[in-house]
Amino acid sequence: MRNWVMVLTILLATSFTAFARKEETLEHLIARAESARVEDRPGLYVEIAQRQVDSADQLYIAGKVDAARTAINDVVTYSDKARDAAIRSGKKLKPTEIAMRKMAAKLRDIKRTLIFEDQAPVQATVDHLEQLRTELLARMFGKKEDK
Repeated sequence: MRNWVMVLTILLATSFTAFARKEETLEHLIARAESARVEDRPGLYVEIAQRQVDSADQLYIAGKVDAARTAINDVVTYSDKARDAAIRSGKKLKPTEIAMRKMAAKLRDIKRTLIFEDQAPVQATVDHLEQLRTELLARMFGKKEDK
């Protein structure tokens, strides 16, 4: 019985920690990413970019086009930082590439819901994410230099 109580306590503590981290503000997450080790930055920057994709979606739905464009610009900024950190550290290349593919797909879906005048910045961001993916894939599967 004592083992079950211990297991349950550990499970609850882990759940609360995960929940608290998920509710972390965007500003705090950005500050944490800037001060993190290089190998931890890709994941943090990707999370920021993903949150901004979700934010842009909600802002477009609410009709706040200017705020949505700011969020779209943040997607580009933090995706660039994620790519740079992944390449610099050589870590988390594949998860970063996968996240960028998913963000590009979600942005394509968002673009389809927008009026023509609002589609260009979203398409430009999709194109940029695809370029970043290409760079990550080249780093992962490109020719290795002979030493």
